[in-house]
Amino acid sequence: MERTGDERMSKENDKKELLTTGEVAKYCHVTHRGVLKWVESGKLKAYRTPGKHSRVSVEDFLSFLQKYNMPIPAELQSASLLKKIMIVDDDRGIVHALQRVLVMENKYLIEEAFDGFDAGKKFTAFKPDLIILDIHMPTMDGYEAYANIRQDAHGKNTKIIIISGTSEPKEVQKIADLGADGFLQKPFSNEAFKEKIGQMLG
Repeated sequence: MERTGDERMSKENDKKELLTTGEVAKYCHVTHRGVLKWVESGKLKAYRTPGKHSRVSVEDFLSFLQKYNMPIPAELQSASLLKKIMIVDDDRGIVHALQRVLVMENKYLIEEAFDGFDAGKKFTAFKPDLIILDIHMPTMDGYEAYANIRQDAHGKNTKIIIISGTSEPKEVQKIADLGADGFLQKPFSNEAFKEKIGQMLG
């Protein structure tokens, strides 16, 4: 069976770290001239070849997409050099606040989920390196979501940081008994959050 253009591009990009400006234009559904304007304005980092052609690293392209809130093409997920983090919390304000902190770091791909069931569906496709998991959520709470993730083959090696606003000793002990890789009690500072992420992902 003949591969589609996107499938061929995905296979090629799995083997290389640089994209042409034409490939970038196709991924972003814009004109080639539009991509060159991004490069000229400094929004998109590019390299010049000896033949004076522009090339964009996959990592720089993914950082650009995330910085400007543009979707990450599914076919580039496997080519990503960035660590993948999924934030799971039913409080959308917290999710978006944590996402903003991580986006500023320019070294992570981020997925959002707003309850344990949503997290389970997205986990399979996204395959995160790290999950930030709230405990108290509707539909499916963090305890059940944690158990389901750990049962998955990929989930056995995924780092998980539990976040919770509880200070009740029995609840804190129950969280500790889960055996998660880390714990942050709400509210926590951006610096404490970034430090914990750094500890988990290096």
